[in-house]
Amino acid sequence: MKKQMKILDAQDKELMTVRKIEREGNALIIRGKIFGAMPMVAKLTPAEARAAFSLLDMKTILFLLSFLFRR
Repeated sequence: MKKQMKILDAQDKELMTVRKIEREGNALIIRGKIFGAMPMVAKLTPAEARAAFSLLDMKTILFLLSFLFRR
């Protein structure tokens, strides 16, 4: 079985299947399919990653630290 990650909407329906995350220069490239059909390649730059962190409050940061250890 291939490794993959699913991103779900609020009704637990699949929005995106991520098949690969890789580095390209200073960016992260995310490859997958949207709605199980449309291939997609997304790029996350360092500036956009910093912008994402600015959206987080302390409570969410603490949650993220424990996120991988939850069921």
